[in-house]
Amino acid sequence: MFTGIIAAVGTIAEKHDREGGLRLRIQTGKLDMSDVALGDSIAVNGVCLTAIEKTGNNFTVDVSRETLRCTVGLEQQGAEVNLEKALRLADRLGGHLVSGHVDGVGEVLAFHDLGESWKLVVQTPEELAKYISTKGSITINGVSLTVNEVNGAQFSVNLIPHTLQETTLKHLQAGARVNLEVDMIARYVERMMGAGK
Repeated sequence: MFTGIIAAVGTIAEKHDREGGLRLRIQTGKLDMSDVALGDSIAVNGVCLTAIEKTGNNFTVDVSRETLRCTVGLEQQGAEVNLEKALRLADRLGGHLVSGHVDGVGEVLAFHDLGESWKLVVQTPEELAKYISTKGSITINGVSLTVNEVNGAQFSVNLIPHTLQETTLKHLQAGARVNLEVDMIARYVERMMGAGK
């Protein structure tokens, strides 16, 4: 589990093909890896991955072809990525409960400077639209955000300067594809509501 509060921006330092999947070595930037053990989960652009090697300020992960099929942002060597270590039960929950299991890929429709903040408008896959509500939570590339407006399968969020400074979202522009994870509580409510049918 994660919170969607990004701890650092890292870089995909190396990429190696592996039987349809990838092995990535990720430089961690300012992420403190001293308490990370082999086998621990780390969210990379919102994707929960397992650390299989750790050296200095780098860790290595394997990415399956299934993960590559349903996510974006993990296949380009040199790309910056949002990083977050797994939540401990004693940690503060600054964002919302995030599983690191991407629900779908959205497309940025607009990214406007409003002066004190930036407005990001995203088109979501139709099947995810029902889980997104005004004032609800959404995760974009691993970043926990509050939904401001919903219009069919489009939604918008506002990004404060701190979020832009501390994450890779500052690089987004119209046409960019992003990893989306909807609020898991909405998924459970839907399941419970349909359980008696």
